[in-house]
Formats: sequence, structure tokens, C-alpha cells
Amino acid sequence: MKTDSFVLRHIGPQKNEVEEMVKTIGVNSIDDLINKTIPTNIRLVKDLNLPEPLSEFKYLTHIQKLSNKNKLFKNYIGLGYHPTILPGVIQRNILENPGWYTSYTPYQAEISQGRLEALLNYQTMVMELTGMELANASLLDEGTAAAEAMLMLFNSRSRTQKKESATKFFVSNEVLPQTIDVLKTRAYPLGIELVFGNHQHFEFTSAVYGALIQYPSKSGQIYDYSSFINKVKAVDAKIAVAADLLSLTILTPPGEWGADVVVGTTQRFGIPMGYGGPHAGYFATKEAYKRAIPGRIIGVSHDKNGNRALRMALQTREQHIKREKATSNICTAQVLLAVMAGMYGVYHGSKGLIYIANKIQKLTTTLNEGLKQLNIKQLNTAFFDTLTIEVSNTVELKEIAEKKEINFFYPASNLASISINETSNLEDINEILSVLAEAESKKHINLNSIAKNSIPKGLTRQFPFMENDVFKKYHSETEMMRYIKSLELKDLSLTHSMISLGSCTMKLNAATEMLPLSWPNWGNMHPFVPIEQAKGYQEVITDLGNYLNEITGFAATSLQPNSGAQGEYAGLTVIKAYHESKGNNHRNICLIPSSAHGTNPASAVMAGFKVVVTKSTDKGNIDVDDLREKAELYKDSLGALMVTYPSTHGVFESSIKEITKIIHEFGGQVYMDGANMNAQVGLTNPATIGADVCHLNLHKTFAIPHGGGGPGVGPICVAKHLAPFLPSNPIIPTGGETPTTAISSAPWGSALVLLISYSYIRMLGANGLKQSTKYAILNANYIKARLEKHYKILYTGENGFAAHEMIVDFREFKENGVDVTDVSKRLMDFGYHAPTVSFPVHDTLMIEPTESENKNELDRFCDALIAIKNEITEMKSGDINSVLKNAPHTQEMLTSNEWDYPYTRQQAAFPLPYLKENKFWPSVRRIDDAFGDRNLVCSCNPIEDYM
Repeated sequence: MKTDSFVLRHIGPQKNEVEEMVKTIGVNSIDDLINKTIPTNIRLVKDLNLPEPLSEFKYLTHIQKLSNKNKLFKNYIGLGYHPTILPGVIQRNILENPGWYTSYTPYQAEISQGRLEALLNYQTMVMELTGMELANASLLDEGTAAAEAMLMLFNSRSRTQKKESATKFFVSNEVLPQTIDVLKTRAYPLGIELVFGNHQHFEFTSAVYGALIQYPSKSGQIYDYSSFINKVKAVDAKIAVAADLLSLTILTPPGEWGADVVVGTTQRFGIPMGYGGPHAGYFATKEAYKRAIPGRIIGVSHDKNGNRALRMALQTREQHIKREKATSNICTAQVLLAVMAGMYGVYHGSKGLIYIANKIQKLTTTLNEGLKQLNIKQLNTAFFDTLTIEVSNTVELKEIAEKKEINFFYPASNLASISINETSNLEDINEILSVLAEAESKKHINLNSIAKNSIPKGLTRQFPFMENDVFKKYHSETEMMRYIKSLELKDLSLTHSMISLGSCTMKLNAATEMLPLSWPNWGNMHPFVPIEQAKGYQEVITDLGNYLNEITGFAATSLQPNSGAQGEYAGLTVIKAYHESKGNNHRNICLIPSSAHGTNPASAVMAGFKVVVTKSTDKGNIDVDDLREKAELYKDSLGALMVTYPSTHGVFESSIKEITKIIHEFGGQVYMDGANMNAQVGLTNPATIGADVCHLNLHKTFAIPHGGGGPGVGPICVAKHLAPFLPSNPIIPTGGETPTTAISSAPWGSALVLLISYSYIRMLGANGLKQSTKYAILNANYIKARLEKHYKILYTGENGFAAHEMIVDFREFKENGVDVTDVSKRLMDFGYHAPTVSFPVHDTLMIEPTESENKNELDRFCDALIAIKNEITEMKSGDINSVLKNAPHTQEMLTSNEWDYPYTRQQAAFPLPYLKENKFWPSVRRIDDAFGDRNLVCSCNPIEDYM
């Protein structure tokens, strides 16, 4: 065995297992299977041109050298990104712990109670800091959260406002520049007119439906917004506030002065800057908007025994239900980062957070006192952490500062902005003053003491927050470590068993791929540093972009979109910009097959397209005749086709080239959804099938872990003619020659986790990537071969094989009184997370094993489903006390003195022998979702409940 070969560590099946597997499938070899599965006319004729694979040891040496090319200056740039201190107990036990970062989105709540509780803590913290009634479980970043607020308020306009076409949205000039850019991107396709100006002078009319202000402002000034609020309310408009969450520990929260929505980022709560992300955006609002709020909400309900249980509430996955009528296309949150930020709040408690905020404010006041002594003019009268200073020459100041390895922000030729952070101390303040003194030719001074808090009394927080028991109990590392572990033990992750969700590709996230994320040279980079300070990052970003170009067959890549749904949106905005550059503004029809992911139609509508759905055949393929008919019908206005390949039904449709040709003939562009790219890499690609743009789920195919529902990264790769329109950033230019405005806040999105996909490609190389794809198809077809003797497999290719996933039909068991929910809950008793439930076909499971699972694990999973089939067969309709209807079975049930069920304890908890060696226990029984929605509670218990 070649111990330095990463591909052998990444791929599950061993050589001797492969021989048995191909025999079971009924083919001669893996290559025989691939030849019978993927149409010949789309196969690549040569191998990918990628660097030779590195061993894990060589890769770590390589990435260490690259990290040393990043220059870690002291960063006082601010603009929503700040150096932080991540407590070691959170770094070691969450960020670096596969028990946390390899769990799936909590769609199966009974085996997700740990991270659901962590997210409930996060929601509670956000609600209480902002003074709002409701918060979601995180969004992608501050800019996109602000855009979601703009859209939610737009969709929630009163009848009168809609009737009078109130489409204007006021944005203060003091809002962060990257947020403004994202707002421009989102507003234009939906007909929202952005109006920019000074909030102190803007006059509201009935044409304005809402407003966005920054608190504290971009320049650092803390404004009293009371008169502004009155002007907004006078015309029945709504107010969104982008607020620094840490400042709200000592400032009056926006909820107390009339905000309707409060958004921002939780990056300051211990999350490394990571050159832009990933960071959890937050979104808090009034309960009146509970059915309009974007993203996920964690709510309290109870299980079958009446015990408290948590689950995702209300409109969870609403884009899959409402599709083109969805008000948001959000699919991925930033769960792992929200968990970390929430734990930062738990570890420090309200008193600790106030101490940190006061320390920052006092140091900022100290700096301000020093400026007065130097006779340097500072413009802010009230401030939290940021001062704006008038200087003689920013070019000279920048040069002097950078020689001392210090970064400020320079908003104008005579202005410098300085933001103090959690890591700052008095020595840093004196160093800043010495740089300013030198630049302004002043006599150096040295301050020996820290000033008092200088926030005016009328702006300070008056009411306590975070008084729940959870924020008071875990302030020692021992207690915090045990609390984190107690939650981890309630969650099933890849550390327990295969998570085989179709289209979600829960493959191995190798430890070597993850290690560099904790290194300071990668984590502590501000996204707006001068580009020459980030040479290591720039090399990774450039090379990864080139590798993805090679893999997809396209000409250019944008790494900015920080989720798959954002990648969809970005791809469509690029297509829209291309059409408009040709004077074809009227091309606004987007054809979408009926089997598409729910985010596809939602993204299309948000990008300004009108959705026309095309039919599927009985075999689950795109109905080419119907597609051709609709393409011809809309030939004058056809803008795009959104197609998933292999199809959402897990099939390589042989007509794909004909489909893309039809779209091009009638003037449209082809967008390929990259959710199923794990079945393409090295064997075919989007360019070969005739697509013009695709997004890639790096959090799936390219090994970024799912993190319990995020982080995600959804870069887009485009053909040469679309490259000029790739998105830019207002501070660090990116994208094409004539770029669209920003898709997300940071220039390269969630840059830190790009290291994972970079390492995945560098260690596998061209052949390893191709082998991974082949083994993903092998594993899927092995499961299919074993299960089709017991269940109906819905769709297969022309030769009877699946791609990388398959759909198992449970509809026939309705007559036994069993539905797919019963099966998904019963799988928990066997130690498995259910595959994708009821998508794309109701009452089915979509199974995708990935290449990382070996034959033994595949067999255990198949044995579990076969055992469940036997239990279904033994059931009679109306039997509500069966092992399936009572699943999952908890340890509390099994150890109870009473057992009133018509089956044994062993049947309930240990139905197969392997479970006696390694048993995962669901922590609650089946949860009552409807009860939780009727009695919506989305925060921790009030303190009275603990007394």
C-alpha cells in the first residue's frame, strides 16, 4: 500500500471489494460501468491538465510556504471586519471537530438536537442584543442580509403602497460600501429604485417604502436616529438597520428606537476574518414578519412523550415549496459559524461581552485623547470603535504606516479611518499615535493610561440582556468543554456513519484539508488589505480558479458567491448582463425543468427572469419535444435554460447536447446547476454538454464540509463570452472587464474555506479526481443493485444504471400505513441519517453514497433498508403502535421500567448485530412540528423558567 497516496485515503472501496461490487452490479469492471452509464458523445477525450498530486505531508509543507507569503499587518481597517480572539475551547472543540463540521442540515431534528440548541442560543443572543422579537439561525454575510431585509420589506408592503407603486428604498451614504454594492445587484432586477443620500436631510414621500441606515455609521459616528425614525414612520415606511452586534452590548439597541429589521454580521464574536469569510450574517425582526423572514428559524416544540424538542420552524426550505413564488432563494446558512458565534456569547456571557466592548471603546477614546494632544482633527462626536481623521496626505501616511506593518482605511485623499478591535491594547494606541505624529510632522507623545468610556448617556444601553441560564453557567473552560461535548453527542455526523443525501455529496472532509484553516496566516487576513499583502491567498485563489476552469471546460471563474443558491443567482445575473450588452433587455424567459431544485426558479425570479416550466417524461428525463416547443414559442424573449446534469433524478440524459443546442438556436444561454458535479469531474464537463455557465458546490463536490448547514461556497465558471460580466467589489476590484456589481460582501467570498477545495484538488490530481467520480458512480450502482430486489428504483439511464444517486420509491407502502417519514425516522434506530426525503418526487428517498464510503458501510446501510422493508411487509394498515410508527426509539424508552409495545426492546434498538458494537441514540422521540408552528418560540427559556 502506498502510504503517501491521498487518493487511497479518500476513496472508500478497496481493490478486493471492487471485484465483488462490480459482480453484484452485473458489469465486468468499473470502466465497463462508466461506459454504460455516461453517454459516449459527452465523454472527455483527454485527461484534465492539473498539477501532479501531492502527498498529505508534501501538501502541508506547500501550504505552509504559501501562508508565509501573506503579510500579517495590524489591521485597523474596519468596514465590518475586525481581528478577534477565538477562545481555544471553541476552536478545538467546534471548528476543528468533525463531530461539528461534518453534520448535515438539521432536517432530521431528532438526531440534530445539539446544534439546534446551539443555534437557539445564537438566535436568543441576536434577539436580545438587537432588541427584536425574532431572529433567524443565520444568513450568509452582512451585505446579503441587508439585501434580504430590503426584499422582505418590499414584499411586505401595504396594499396602499403596492397600489401607489412605492418602489423606492432609501440607503444612507453611511452604509458600508460593499453592502451598497450588493443592494444594487439585488434591487435592479426586481424594479426597486435605490435612493442614496444623507439621512439627516432626506425628505420622505409615499413613494419610499423603506430605508437602511448603519449603526454605528461607516465613518464611526453614532447618530441619534430619533428624528429620522419619525420622518420614516410618517409615510408608513419601514426601517432596516445594519448594526455592529458587539457595540449593542453598550449602545441602545435599534429595537428600542423603532427598527423593523436589524441585520449585520457576527464575525466579531470570535470568528477569524479569513480574508472575507465564512462569517454568519444575522437577521432580526418583529414577530409580525415571522412568515416572511428569509432563511431558517429554530423553534421549540415537543416530542411524542411531551419532552422539549427543537426543530426548524415555519417556512423551512420555502424555496423548495414555493419555487418561483419564493421571496428568497436562500438555501445555505452559516451554521458552523453561527454555532461558534453563539458559543462565544455563551462562554463570555453578557458581562464578558460588555467588558470586551468597553475595552474597545475606552481604547478608542484614549486614541481620540491622543489625537487632541497632537492637534489632529477627528470628525466623530460620538463613537464606539472607529475614528475618522483629517490628515495632510494619505499617500504619505499609508507609506509610513505600512513600513510599520499597520493598515488603516483611507476613504478620501485627506481622510484616514481607524477601527480599534478586541486584540488592541495601549501599546497599539501609542504605536498608532507615533505613526500619525510622524506623518503630520508632530512631536511624538506617549500615553500611560486608558481613558474612560465616552459614549453619551443618551446613546447607552439601559436594559440587561442574555440573562438566560445558558449564558451564565459555562464560563470556565472545563464547563464549556463539557457543554459543547454534551451537544455534540446529540448529533449524528460523518463520525458515526454515512450520510447519503442525494445532491448533497456528504463525502470525506480530510483532516489534512482542514488543518490550515486554524493557522493565523490564513485566518487573520482582512479582506480589504492591499493585494500585495495577500500573495499567498492570491496564489491559492488564482490557481483554484484555473483548476475549476480546467475541470468545467470554461474560461473564467468567480469565487465570490458564498452558497450554491448565490451561485445560481450570480450565474443568472451574468447571463442577464450579457443579453443587455447586446441590447437584448427583452430576453427574460427562463426555462426550468419540472424536476429542478427549488432554488432554481426562486433564483431566476430574483434575477429578473420569468419562469416557464418544461415537462418531464415518464422516465424522469426532460421532455425534449416540450422543451423545443416552448423554446420556439418564446424565441424572441428566451434568456436562459437552467438544467441540472446529471439530472435531479440521477440520470445522464443522452439528449443533453440536443437540449443545449435548441436553447442556443433560439437565442438563449444555458445555465447548468452544479449540484451533481460529483458525477462529472474528469469524465465529462459543463462546456462539453453545451452549457455557458455553471455554479459548483464546493461544499459538496470539492470537499468543503457541510457544517450542519453551512459554510457553503458556490463559485460560477463561465464561457469566454460571459467572462467580462463576472462580479466585482467596490473596494478591491475583481471580476471581468465590465463586471456586474457585487454578489456578496467580500471580494472572494468565503476565502478561508477555499483552502479546502484547493487542497482536495492538489492532493488528488487529475487521476484522483477522475477515480473519485468513477467510485461515486460505482457506489451508487452497488446500492441500487442491492436495493432493487426489495424496492422500486424510480429512474435509470438507458442501459439501466444510475449516475451517482438514485431515487427509491416508497409510495406503494401507503397501503401498509407507512410513509417515507416513518422510514426516515426508523433509519435513526439503525444509526443512519435519512437520505433526501420527498425530493424531487414525493414519498421517495434520494440516495447518494459518494466515493468515500467502503463496501462494509454500504452493506450496513443496505441491510438497514432491507430490514425496514421486512418490517413494512409485516405491518397492517392502521397499525399505529408498530416499530416504524414509534421510531425513533430513545435510550429513555429502552431503559424504562414499562414496555407496552408489541415488539421487543431488541427489535426497537438493536435490529441488526452491528448496532451492539456501535449504537447512536436519538436524544428525543418523534417531534411534533405542527405544535411548534402553532406555538412559535424561537429563543431560550426566560430566566423565570430556571428559578
